[in-house]
Amino acid sequence: MDDVRTDVAKVTRKGSGGPQTAAELKASVLAELTYSVGKIPEVATSRDWYLAVAFATRDLIVERWMESTNAVYADGRKRVYYLSLEFLIGRLLFDAMTNLGIAEPMEEALKELGVSLTELRRIEPDAALGNGGLGRLAACFMDSMATLSIAAHGYGIRYDNGLFRQFIRGGWQEEAPEDWLIHGNPWEFERPEYSYAIGFGGSVEMVQGDDERTRHIWHPAETVEAVAYDTPIIGWRGKHVNTLRLWSARALDPFKLDAFNAADYVAAFSDTVRAEAISKVLYPSDATPAGQELRLRQEYFFASASLLDLIRRHIKQYKDVRTLGEHAAVQLNDTHPAIAIAELMRILIDLNGLEWDEAWAIAQATFSYTNHTLLPEALESWPVPLMERLLPRHMQIIYLINAAHLDSARRRGFIDSSLLSSLSLIDEHAGRRVRMGNLAFIGSHKINGVSALHTDLMRKTVFHSLNAVYPGRITNKTNGITFRRWLMECNPGLAGIIRSTLGDHALDSAEALKGLAGYADDASMQERVAAARRAAKSVLAREVAAQLSQRIDPDAMFDVHIKRIHEYKRQLLNILETVARYNAIRANPTIEFAPRVKIFAGKAAASYTQAKLIIKLAVDVARVVNSDPTVRGLLKVVFLPNYNVSLAETIIPAVDLSEQISTAGMEASGTGNMKMALNGALTIGTLDGANVELRDLVGDENIFIFGLTAAEVEASRSQGIDSTARIAASPGLREALDEIASGVFSNDDIGRYHGLVDTLTHHDYFMVCADFDAYFATQMRVDEAWRDRKNWMRSSILNTANVGWFSSDRTIAEYASEIWNAPFKPLT
Repeated sequence: MDDVRTDVAKVTRKGSGGPQTAAELKASVLAELTYSVGKIPEVATSRDWYLAVAFATRDLIVERWMESTNAVYADGRKRVYYLSLEFLIGRLLFDAMTNLGIAEPMEEALKELGVSLTELRRIEPDAALGNGGLGRLAACFMDSMATLSIAAHGYGIRYDNGLFRQFIRGGWQEEAPEDWLIHGNPWEFERPEYSYAIGFGGSVEMVQGDDERTRHIWHPAETVEAVAYDTPIIGWRGKHVNTLRLWSARALDPFKLDAFNAADYVAAFSDTVRAEAISKVLYPSDATPAGQELRLRQEYFFASASLLDLIRRHIKQYKDVRTLGEHAAVQLNDTHPAIAIAELMRILIDLNGLEWDEAWAIAQATFSYTNHTLLPEALESWPVPLMERLLPRHMQIIYLINAAHLDSARRRGFIDSSLLSSLSLIDEHAGRRVRMGNLAFIGSHKINGVSALHTDLMRKTVFHSLNAVYPGRITNKTNGITFRRWLMECNPGLAGIIRSTLGDHALDSAEALKGLAGYADDASMQERVAAARRAAKSVLAREVAAQLSQRIDPDAMFDVHIKRIHEYKRQLLNILETVARYNAIRANPTIEFAPRVKIFAGKAAASYTQAKLIIKLAVDVARVVNSDPTVRGLLKVVFLPNYNVSLAETIIPAVDLSEQISTAGMEASGTGNMKMALNGALTIGTLDGANVELRDLVGDENIFIFGLTAAEVEASRSQGIDSTARIAASPGLREALDEIASGVFSNDDIGRYHGLVDTLTHHDYFMVCADFDAYFATQMRVDEAWRDRKNWMRSSILNTANVGWFSSDRTIAEYASEIWNAPFKPLT
């Protein structure tokens, strides 16, 4: 679509420029059912109707897609290319209809046909293109770039199976393929005309040209074809449409006939299996050398295809690759696409004949890099032997980049050997590895963190040395969320209250939500918001009953911890408090505990054994607590499996208390906190990530902050991470750990949690024990606050009113003006 300039007037249907009536939509759906699906209404299944509605909606998007494409070519607007290994876009049907403004008339049209739009929304599978916050952020950013009419393309991988579908069997996580494409995808367009040969392995030949220049020719030993699939991404009110282009891997020769005829059927398809593995699964386990190689193949595959594609587009329009930095901005979403820097140098030098210095200037002008983590292991590094074998030309280029980089540092007076070692792209202390974070840093003109605290810590920790050499290159862009999806779409009850109170302009600008603060003390408003919350909680309660056969009370406090399972996100701290609360309820029946439902959800990486054990512990604790009548309905615990965007859309409107309890200094931003606060949840959390800005926005009295600060965590670690003394001094913690270790929650295997408790006792790196007493005390404050229903609802309304600043529209406007230098149109 991005290369086909069409006379839209010749193809658009009558009325495409404005709102569609129910009658027009009904006719369109029936036409799609007949001509695209091949069914008549009398025999159409629910899936047939879903496809017909999706195709009818897509038709309206395509018309605007063509208009947007033509406009970008006509005005020569600078393009933004967002490279991300994940795009967690979720279901698209209702989102597209909402942005087009046709959700209500479509629902009316379908009612006339005897079809439920609610049922059709459930039929659509979640696109399995991401895991957690990183991928959902990319999806929110794509929405906001379209909303602000930025000429943007998202580039990623079209995973056949995505991350995995999570099942809980016997309390343990099990993984199964997420086959979201098994019945096709009505939102995508295959573009076989845009395919690229991506090389791996082989050798590099050095040749002398007639002009006496030395040239390098890479002769790959293996070539895989990258085939484009395009999904249109429509912005708010349908004014602009961008493209999400995903790459699927295919073998150039998918079938060896000679091997097949020789009855070697496995060998006949071996090339296909090896090639297609690249786009099969998100984050294959890297616990083995083969797994590491597959991850690197994935990252290079999509980075190379994306660069070849965007440079082809640039040369087609502007003729000269030398102007790339003027007309294109490439954003690297974390370190996964960092190999793109070496790949662009190869393309510019080896394929386009540019000199080194000119090519490097173009690369730095083109790239910018978002860092999402302070965890050194998450910055990615690759063994030099693997790089030399799989990408030999790129390893040469990385060595040359590194030499120029270190020479430049020395010339500016940075001569200390330990400093130079930390600056180097090659880590010589861990078996020689290529530091992809360092490569992304020096190859970009701007590097941004994703919250004020995270950016400050970046300067002081993981990029301290690079920041000293390249001062001013690091900037902050606090993450945001698409508030229309995460409030207006997923919480129609609260959205209706906002629209009736503030008007429809509140849908255009999240800042307009501030007007709700004036109603925070209004008893009628509090009652309406409470009723909407209870309705949402009843929906979630029905979901829990359907999935787990477990009844939960919508009038209890819904205390929610929904995140990727990781030790630094401290689900363990929450579970320990749950056990301590369980003990306290039984031991002190006169204490007025607030009735609570503890709700957990999230996936553990397939090879992350400790995270899987944490899930098992949560399920074990739930089994014991939920079957104990002495708890008297004051505590329930549930773990909902297969957390994804659609499940999040059900949970988030129902949250009373949002758990954001990561070890201070380790969560870069967190966007779940923003979504839940936007929907009126109160947050319990550490001063970590965007919690700092959230506290500033909502006020100390409307958030529950506890625990060590990032500086205190660092100071505590410097004195040792053995928590034996802390445990001895905390009766509640000691009792909880003793019970877990002794098998109270694992009578089928009393030794199951010995190692876990031993780690918490003697190697408490994530400060679980260090923060336990403060966390437990703060949870008791939460109980007290819950009993004051008027004040709780006041705080809830103020949270919704004051967190509009976290809109991804604001974040993207900052990227566009301060990093990309790309034009955009603010919503008015």
